[in-house]
Amino acid sequence: MSPPFEGGNQTNHGFIQKKPETNIISINVGGQLFQTTKQTLALSGSNSILSKISSSEVTIPFIDRDPEIFSILLSLLRTGNLPSKAKVFDLQDLIFEAKFYGIEGLLVNSESKCSCLNLEKSFLLPLNGRDSVSVISTTPYGSVHVAHGSKITSFDWSMDRKSTILTEFVGIDSLVAIDSATAAAGATDFSGMQILDLKNGAVKERVVWENQTRSSSTVQAIGTNGAHLFTSFESGRRNSSSIVVFDINQGFKPVAEIGQHEIYGAEIDTGIPATKLKWVSSFNLLMASGSHGGPSGVTGNVKLWDLRSSKAYWEFNEKADCFADVTVCDDLGCIFKVGVNSGEVYFADMRKLSSEKPWVCIGDERKGFGGKKKEGLGCKIESHGNQVFCSKNGDIELWSEVVLGTTKEGSGDRLFRRNLMGRMKDMGGSRVTQIGFGGNKMIVSRKDEQCVEVWQSSVRGF
Repeated sequence: MSPPFEGGNQTNHGFIQKKPETNIISINVGGQLFQTTKQTLALSGSNSILSKISSSEVTIPFIDRDPEIFSILLSLLRTGNLPSKAKVFDLQDLIFEAKFYGIEGLLVNSESKCSCLNLEKSFLLPLNGRDSVSVISTTPYGSVHVAHGSKITSFDWSMDRKSTILTEFVGIDSLVAIDSATAAAGATDFSGMQILDLKNGAVKERVVWENQTRSSSTVQAIGTNGAHLFTSFESGRRNSSSIVVFDINQGFKPVAEIGQHEIYGAEIDTGIPATKLKWVSSFNLLMASGSHGGPSGVTGNVKLWDLRSSKAYWEFNEKADCFADVTVCDDLGCIFKVGVNSGEVYFADMRKLSSEKPWVCIGDERKGFGGKKKEGLGCKIESHGNQVFCSKNGDIELWSEVVLGTTKEGSGDRLFRRNLMGRMKDMGGSRVTQIGFGGNKMIVSRKDEQCVEVWQSSVRGF
């Protein structure tokens, strides 16, 4: 299919005039003439209309679109960032036009860049009812979905438009946004996963795990890589668990099953279900983690699954200072955890994982030995870009890697620096329960509060 622009080579006495060889490209968009270079248009990607224009024989191609928005998108191609004048446009319009030109990925990357050191608590988004937040899910474009009680409240990218639906769940424990209007939801006390229409409040699909005991199957965690949903199920009898892979583009058809475990007798550690799932795109692996508290303390395991072979690429069983929470930072190529006893942050370099001592403490390592106070209980850890965020009671720590000519002994040849987030008046408060990122915003929820906080950069952003 030819690209939607018009024009042609002019003839002179029956001979076709060839377009002179030049690096400058002229484009007529909606009657306004723009000039740029072939190299700039090539940054749009091989499947973009703009890339095809750069190799076209059309002298001055015409595109019947909005010239003002095109100028914004052209600046995005030139600099990798949206110009300040983009603020006067509705982001939905920019997204719509970016999709037409085939450069929505560049727009997402630009909006996902936030100056994390300059994030400040900007405003609160109130929720209906008396239930506190259980899960936060976001989209790359900046829309936010918040589960509280049996309800899901959605905010658009601007945070101005709000809608709430009532679900069949008593409480929602897992929520993943598939797009701005669709989400997958599940609960640890409700059988099956549901694909929800967030605009109409309807159930589009009901998905269950057919386990060997033929009992109900509850959802322990949901993850996604954009094309697939990964769902951790546990049987209603709590004696078996599995991770099922569903194809989003094929009507949520199950295409693989990995990590199936059965519990035999008192060997509870053999069948701990995954309670967190994170896709690691640069390694093409799925991180699955789960923990269990017993008389001897908290034990757990972290696994990296290769979906192609359905086998565990790496596995580590946690006993000493087991994780309170764990995440993956794709940009840094590391797994991060916060210890349940010490409350300190550790990392494991994915480029040189071992099954003996993979963790390197980047906080106070002394707290990890013999501690029984469980200072890390309830702490959350998440990554965004090349930075890691860890909640400690009411505060949020920001960990970033420092690249220096020298290395810190015992840090695995990598050095990380800690900063506290926000201004002095932003610190403290009730315990942080959830941290999420949408576009260039950080979304935070706190214990027993019926609202979420929006943190934005003081430097730039929509």
